[in-house]
Amino acid sequence: MEGVVIRHQTVEVNGISMHVAKAGPKVDAKGAVLFLHGFPELWYSWLHQMEHLAIRGYHCVAPDLRGYGGTTAPLDVASYTPFHIVGDLVALLNTLGIAKVFLVGHDWGALIAWYMCLFRPERVTALVNTSIAFMRHIMIRTGPDFVNPIEYFNRAYGSNYYVCRFQEPGVAEKQFAPAHAKRLMRQLLCHCFSHGVFCDEEMDDNKFPTSPLPPWLTEADIDYFVTSFEKTGFTGAINYYRNLDKNCELAAPWADAKLQVPTKYIVGDGDITYNFEGIQEYIHDGGFKEDVPLLDEVVVIPGAGHFIQQERAQNISDHIYDFIIKF
Repeated sequence: MEGVVIRHQTVEVNGISMHVAKAGPKVDAKGAVLFLHGFPELWYSWLHQMEHLAIRGYHCVAPDLRGYGGTTAPLDVASYTPFHIVGDLVALLNTLGIAKVFLVGHDWGALIAWYMCLFRPERVTALVNTSIAFMRHIMIRTGPDFVNPIEYFNRAYGSNYYVCRFQEPGVAEKQFAPAHAKRLMRQLLCHCFSHGVFCDEEMDDNKFPTSPLPPWLTEADIDYFVTSFEKTGFTGAINYYRNLDKNCELAAPWADAKLQVPTKYIVGDGDITYNFEGIQEYIHDGGFKEDVPLLDEVVVIPGAGHFIQQERAQNISDHIYDFIIKF
């Protein structure tokens, strides 16, 4: 998009260095939008939405989250809880002098966005979340029948399910080695997490032969991700999954909390997260609205997969703008 410049800077926040991409007016007259990426992505996943909103007068901020890209990746697995990551984001807003934001999340970024709206709702004007709904049973220890997330995923999908395989340090790193970044990124973005396909245990060239990229993805896009993950590896990204059980314990004080932020939720009907056991009933039959009383709209996009902000870039950009312009 003509006239939109992406600016980059590194800021010190919450004891780490964070790489941040920005676009739009430096003075956030219409408001600031904070974009949170998922696995295995970067700030770059939001490029289309940043351009769309920047040209409409919004101050856009997209960090590489802790463990990703140009942001510090602590060695300690326990340093990747939502308290750490929301702490990074609050410190980032303080450093940038931003009091409140429109928050936009995808995948793990969506989970972090839900947590941020629970922990610090006064910093969020409105939320647009994509892919992952507010899954209290995965995010927060609740009542006596609570099952830890890893046990839940083991029961539901078996020990080969990617979330379960990610738990043992070193095992996932063999598959997700930096040297495999190019093959992995092509396979993950093109073949995984959509239309019933998880992150398969064996991701080799014979299983997913190199094929033309879908029209929404370019070789330049792939190369941007590959260059980053070849440098950093994937351990920081995988460590988010290794804290799923711990996250529930830490979030227990919010066991019965409602999420009191105006919210729009968008998901592709082919996204595996929209096909989790019982999730569609939760989203459409009242449970979601009960947990998120200010839920304004649920948008299900037919034929869309997991990486929806890239796959349906214009559609998602329009949905975000149409919602935040109300505030």
